[in-house]
Amino acid sequence: MRALLLFLPLLALAAPTRIYVANSDDDHITVIDPATAKVVEDIKVSANPHGIVSSPDKTRFYVSSESKDVLDVVDRRSNKIIRSVPLGRRPNNVAITRDGRRVYVCIRQETVVAIVDTASLEMVKKVEVGRGPHNVYLTPDGKYMLATAMDDHKITAIDVTTEKPAFEIPVGGVPRPVAIDPAEGTPKRLFVQLSNLHGFAVVDYATRAVTRKIILPDGPAGAKPLIPETFSHGIGIAPDKKTLWVNSLLDNSVSVFAMPDLERLATIPVGHGPDWLTFTPDSKRVFVSNAGSNSVSVLDVATRKEVARIPVGKVPKRIICTD
Repeated sequence: MRALLLFLPLLALAAPTRIYVANSDDDHITVIDPATAKVVEDIKVSANPHGIVSSPDKTRFYVSSESKDVLDVVDRRSNKIIRSVPLGRRPNNVAITRDGRRVYVCIRQETVVAIVDTASLEMVKKVEVGRGPHNVYLTPDGKYMLATAMDDHKITAIDVTTEKPAFEIPVGGVPRPVAIDPAEGTPKRLFVQLSNLHGFAVVDYATRAVTRKIILPDGPAGAKPLIPETFSHGIGIAPDKKTLWVNSLLDNSVSVFAMPDLERLATIPVGHGPDWLTFTPDSKRVFVSNAGSNSVSVLDVATRKEVARIPVGKVPKRIICTD
C-alpha cells in the first residue's frame, strides 16, 4: 500500500500527450491537445523554426531556426529559450541520440551535419554528408543517424559512437522525407520520398539498393505542388507498425498503405500542401500539417477520415507528438 501511495504522485505529474507544430514562416510552436483537437498554447522561438525534437528525459525541446542559423534550446517546464546555439547556414531537420547527449542538425547550405553537445550546449563537431543536407533520422537500433543529401542523391549513415560517416545509400534521386521500417530494431527497409516522384522509393537497407517505387493516385489535371518539384512530402509508419501514411502535395491528400506488403488501403483528402505528419502513441489519430492552408488535419485511423482541421501559425511543417 505504501509503495502504491508513493507512486500516485508520479502519475499526477505525468505530462499529457501533446502535438507540437513548427510554423516555418512564423516565430512560434503551436501546441495541440490531441484529445480535444484544440490549440492549448504557443511557444515562442526564433524566427522560421524548421526541425523540432524533444530530449528523451522530456525536459527540453531543440528547435532549429532556418533564418537565424541557431538551435534554440527550450526548457519544457517554462517553455522559454534558455540558449540559442550558433550553427551553420540554414539549419534544417534535427534528431537526438537515445541517451540525449547529442543533437544532430542538417546544415542545408553547407555539406555537413552539425553535432551539438547537450551538456555544454555548444556545437562540437561537423560531419561531412554531402551537398544539401535536409533531413536526419536516428535508426531504431540507435546506432546510426541517417542524413539525406539532396544535391548528391544519397543518404549518409553516421555512426553515433564514432561520430563519423559509416556508409552511404544511393537513392536514385533527390531525397526528401524518409520513413524507416524496422525489423526487431534493425532497419529492414527505407521508404524515401524523392523530388519529382509522386510516391516513394523502397530501399533495401541491407543491400543499400532501391528495389521498387510506389506511385500515389494521380492528382487533378494541371495540378502543381505547393513546393516546386516536390510531389510527395511527409511519410510515416504508425506506432503499431500496421500502416504507412504518405502525403501528396500534388493531390492534397494522404494515402494509407498496409504493412508490410504496401497495398494501398485508402486516400484521404486534407488541407492544402500537406507537408509532414505524426501519430498519437496509440495509433488512433494522425496529425498532418498543411503548409498551404495554415492548418493541421486530424485523421481517424479506424475510419480513415479527416475528423477535424485546426488553425495554426504560418506555413506549418515539421510536427511531432510527445508527452
